[in-house]
Formats: sequence, C-alpha cells, structure tokens
Amino acid sequence: MQPKYLFVTGGVVSSLGKGLTTASIGAVLEGMGLKVAILKLDPYLNVDPGTMNPFQHGEVYVTDDGAEADLDLGHYFRFTNAPLTRSANVTSGQIYNSVLRRERKGDYLGQTVQVIPHITDEIKQRILECARQDETTDIVLVEIGGTVGDIESLPILEAIRQFRQQRPGECLNLHLTYVPYLEAAGEVKTKPTQHSVQTLRSIGIIPDIILCRCRTPLSQEIKDKISLFCSVERGAVIDAADVKQTIYELPLRLHEEGIDQLICKLLKLQHCESDLSPWKEIVRKVSHPTNSVTVGVIGKYVTHQDAYKSLYEALNHGAIALGLSLQIKTFEADKVLKDGTVDESLKGCDGYLVPGGFGERGWLGKIESAKYCREKKIPYFGICLGMQALVIEFARNVAGIKEANSTEVDPTTHAPLISLLSEQEGVAELGGTMRLGAYPCLIEEGSRAYSIYGKPKIYERHRHRYEFNNRYTDSLERAGLKFSGLFEERKLVEIAEVEGHPWMIGVQYHPEFLSKPTEPHPLFISFVQAMLDYKTSVNG
Repeated sequence: MQPKYLFVTGGVVSSLGKGLTTASIGAVLEGMGLKVAILKLDPYLNVDPGTMNPFQHGEVYVTDDGAEADLDLGHYFRFTNAPLTRSANVTSGQIYNSVLRRERKGDYLGQTVQVIPHITDEIKQRILECARQDETTDIVLVEIGGTVGDIESLPILEAIRQFRQQRPGECLNLHLTYVPYLEAAGEVKTKPTQHSVQTLRSIGIIPDIILCRCRTPLSQEIKDKISLFCSVERGAVIDAADVKQTIYELPLRLHEEGIDQLICKLLKLQHCESDLSPWKEIVRKVSHPTNSVTVGVIGKYVTHQDAYKSLYEALNHGAIALGLSLQIKTFEADKVLKDGTVDESLKGCDGYLVPGGFGERGWLGKIESAKYCREKKIPYFGICLGMQALVIEFARNVAGIKEANSTEVDPTTHAPLISLLSEQEGVAELGGTMRLGAYPCLIEEGSRAYSIYGKPKIYERHRHRYEFNNRYTDSLERAGLKFSGLFEERKLVEIAEVEGHPWMIGVQYHPEFLSKPTEPHPLFISFVQAMLDYKTSVNG
C-alpha cells in the first residue's frame, strides 16, 4: 500500500510550535497502530544548521547517520518512533546544491534550469525518499519551516501543491495558525487566521484542517466562524490551547479534539483506537511529584532557551522517571568568575551540568565550575566540552599538570590534553569536518558507567572535533581519574569519571539526543538521583 501524506504549514507568526504539533500528531497516530515517517523541509539556504549560531537557530540535532539537523527532529524523536536519518531533514540549500551540481555535470542536457520544474521536482523526490526509509510506512508527516507568506518558502509550497495534484486522495494539508486574544477588547480575533489561509489559498493550497494555537480553548462559535470564512469543514477546525504543565500533554489534548480520527477518516487509513497510556502516565507523574531537585546548567548559550533543547528535556525525563519535579537554573559560563567567588556565583543547586559548545568564551568558568563540584562533592555531569573541562581541571589541580589545556583554546599549549583529531589537521572548511553520528563505546566492568548502563557496549551520538590525548592517560589514572568508556577502534576516550566522588562523570558524546520521556536515558536518571541524594544529605 502506498503511504499517505500530511503537510503541516504555519501562519500568522513564527514559533507557533509546528515541530511539537507535528511530533504530537505522530504520537497519536502511532497510538492507533500506524507506522509514521516525518520530514522537516527548511527554507533557509544553509546546507545544514551545523555552522549556524545557536543564538539564531537553537541547538543542532544529530542523527545516528551523522546528519546535523534542525532541532525539530529532536521533538520527532522524543514523541515518535519515526526513522530519523539525513532523509528526515531537507533544506533549500541542499536542494539548490543538488540541482546545481547536476547542472554542472550536464545531467539536464543543456536545458534552462529553473525553479519549476527542477527545484520543485527535487523537493518532491526528497519527500518520496523520506517515505521509502521504511516500506511499511502508513503516513508521512511533512513539516514546512517558516511562515506562509515568506518568499523563501514559495518553491517548497509550490512543490507540495504539485505533489498533492499528482496524488489525489493521498494527501492532506494541515494549517497551524494563531488566534490571538486581545486583552483590551476582551475578544478572540480570527482575522489573522483568515488572512493566513487566504495567502495559502492564493498559491494553490487549500487546507483540509485548521489547527488554532490559542491561549484557552475556542468556543464553537469562533470555530464556526473560522470554518465559514476559511472554507474548511466545521469539524476540521481544531484548537490547540496552551498546555498547563508539560508539553507531553499535547498528544492527549489533540486526541481529545479528535484530530487522529479526523486524519484517518479523510485519508481513509485503517486504524484502531488510540492507546495513549504512556503519555497519560507521564502527565500523571508530572502532576504529582514526590520531591524536587534543582540543577545548574553552566553554558555558553543559556540565554537562548532552544540552544540546549534536548538537554533540558533529557533532564526532565530523568526527573519524571523518578517522580520528581525539576528546576533548571542557568549560568553564563563567562560570568561565573565575574560575580565574586565561584561559590557565590553557583550556590543554590543540587548538581551542575556543563554542556557541549565551541570556542574559548566561558572556558575558564567551566573549568572552575568543575573544580567547585569536585571539591564540594556536588554531582557534576560534563557533556562533550563539559567532559573536557572536567579532564583539564583534574589534570591541573590533582595530577599536577599545571599547563594542561585544549588546543582549541590555546594552540601553543605545552600540555595538550585535548587536541584536534590528527586526520583533520589543516582542514579549512568547518562544515562536515567533525566526528558526527553514532559510534560504539565499550564500558569497563566495575565502573560507575557500567553500573548505570548495565551492559558492556553502547552506541551514542557525537558532535565534536577535539579528543582526549592518550599520552596523558597513565598520569591521570594514577591520580584517580578513571577512563571507563572507550571507542576501541581508534582508542578514543568516551567516558571519564572521578574516583572517590559521589557522582562526577564526563562523556564525550551527547546522551541527550537519545532520551525520550517514555525511555529516559540512564545517565540522566542516575544524575538526577545523585542530585536527590545530595540534597537529602545536605538537608539531613
């Protein structure tokens, strides 16, 4: 059977939550026993977000096959079991790059290369490639980045129009829009939605379902008005009011609105009744926590809430698994030494996490944060650069290697404990030069890491250029730093843990990319438990 297709567009304003909505729709459809695939079409001209500033774009999500992708793929992973490879995120940059390379090779036999049909044909081909990742796929959800009316989105929308015309009965268009409440007038306003749909219709796309983001549920009168003015069936106007406690309520709210039944009815998909019991259990735990912990995140991009999106969610997954509520307190790494002593800057948390990042800014603050946690016996979790900060701090202050540093920060250091991968020396282009994707890691039996994972071999996703320098292994291990995880093929350190400390672990990979609310990552569960133990010991 050929898969069906659901295209998700957004209107009125950006940041409406198309990614969360698409992922939640995938969750309710999977609850009905359907096999889902998801594709994000991004209109920007970057080939991928790998070299984009996190302040502008948010986090870069990494797939098993090493693709640097939009953060919405993290939402897809956390909510669904859809296959997520490089075929699940396509940018306009990739499309134009592919078409222009083909033109240079002469594949178009001298034709004039144009947006229509060459660019639109390439977009349609990428949609089909996503559908072919699994031959059992029932429905492909395609999220279009940006907002209807953006110039850069027009080729993608035209491709979707053509795609639907070529497959009558196999496609649906869902338009996510915003219905504001004007406090001064005391009224909900539908005009922005009308204009957004009008813009969509003007380029040949008629929405089948309108999903309305709103502060509170819409009255039937407002829904009927939107139905009338936007030429959408009365039952196909659905509200998506703000959830109260957790984003993991969203699949339940959409199910209550009947969106799953509506999609299956319009696409004639065979299905069973939705089983959303895992999501109900998550919401129950969030609603009735037994205790709370506070984690401090010391990073470079903490002023941008999306820069560490997967990280924050993974921390919450660990708390949910233990029935706890979690407060996240953020610290700018380059300021922890400017506000007095580190003790004064960082006090008030039950544990600290230093996430990944690039560059020199905040480097010393991260090292001093690791020292603070080591000396005070406070739980510390270092991820990627956070692991490197742990190693450098330990080398300087415990192993006596005073000049220890990373060549990323000081290329002339006489003690390069962290250095560039040898095969990447001299590489000029930044894009696509890192160790990316899933790699195996062998864990030493008897280590804390082994007790956490409960198995000798794991696979974790990476995104970094610099590695621990094995010339310093013996001297650091003699001083009490255990290297408990190794990428054996190239003898690269993956896990470091401080012996004699209640919980101080650094990992070179990004475990947050493999955590789901329904399957919390074991490292985050263990870290949150360590914070609870610390809080209990301090409070007596």
